[in-house]
Amino acid sequence: MTTPHRSPRPGTDAPLIVRAEDAERVPLPHGGAFLLLADASDTGGALGANRLALGPGATGARPHHHALSTELFLVLDGALRFTGGGRTTTVTAGGLICVPPGVPHSFGAAPDSPADLIAVLTPGIDRFDYFRALGRIQRGEESFDSLLPAQDLYDVHFSPPQG
Repeated sequence: MTTPHRSPRPGTDAPLIVRAEDAERVPLPHGGAFLLLADASDTGGALGANRLALGPGATGARPHHHALSTELFLVLDGALRFTGGGRTTTVTAGGLICVPPGVPHSFGAAPDSPADLIAVLTPGIDRFDYFRALGRIQRGEESFDSLLPAQDLYDVHFSPPQG
């Protein structure tokens, strides 16, 4: 794996360039994966970005919110089933979702379609270790509870289970 170009320090005029083949791939069940594109430390804290591929009906994230970050989803292909702001909707290729801080939301691929999307969080918080942990959890290598102590660290605050 080639190391992507990284700016030598925040505030320089050197762009961050990450080719898809150079991004770290975190495999998920059902043929899905995270491609880790930019962490906050790569962008001087401006943003974090990843690409997420989900198999048909696969869960992307259970209900949660971000206290500090705005989250943007751009659906590249397939159909994303998104719940937030009191409603559930399906967003297809070319569609955009922007979630303000504090708004609980969840998402996954629509039941009959895969989903391929870009997720950007701004301001950025280093979350690559969070996505690596999610991969292990989804593959059954760790329990979901292992993430609970790190909610503040990653600014990912899970909603209490319903029921």
